Amino acid sequence: MQVLVRFGNALGAAGIAMVLLIGFILQLELKELPCPLCMLQRVGFVLAGMGFLLNLRFGSQPAHYGIALLGAMFGVAASSRQVMLHVVPGTGHYGSAIFGLHFYSWALLLFLAVIGGIAALLVLSGSGRPDHEPRGMRTSPQFAGFAKFAAYFLIVMTFANAAASFVQCGPIECPDDPASYWLLDHLHVTR
Repeated sequence: MQVLVRFGNALGAAGIAMVLLIGFILQLELKELPCPLCMLQRVGFVLAGMGFLLNLRFGSQPAHYGIALLGAMFGVAASSRQVMLHVVPGTGHYGSAIFGLHFYSWALLLFLAVIGGIAALLVLSGSGRPDHEPRGMRTSPQFAGFAKFAAYFLIVMTFANAAASFVQCGPIECPDDPASYWLLDHLHVTR
């Protein structure tokens, strides 16, 4: 059963990294800068992904699932807020639609799927006992292959999104409707 739980955690980490990659591609290719609520949703994905990453690196722990759940619930709150802002006809939308839904609507569905996935992984974990010795945070012996790839993919996408957020907003609050990158404007770089 532990193999299935490890695979589920790796799949969760890789899936969240893929969501961050898609958001990053939309930002760069379609030149759609994320709004502050979109950035909060990315934070929710990163937090949820960190719970999966901790499980992959140090073994499945209820506390790690708790981090993932808190991240997913934070993401549900941020994406629900954005969906509610745009659900009324005539209020417009933000960004392009993907298969008929905007990214914030997809984010809400994906956060709910993450919560369901965590529940399934907790059930599969069985007794809830840690799968490593409680004497410290040792590296899980099965940290290889797909699990290692998913972990590093998530880490790279987290840092790429953090860097893009700094380039967009800098050390100041992001505008509600961003039109340009703060750093590029400060350096007077033409695009």
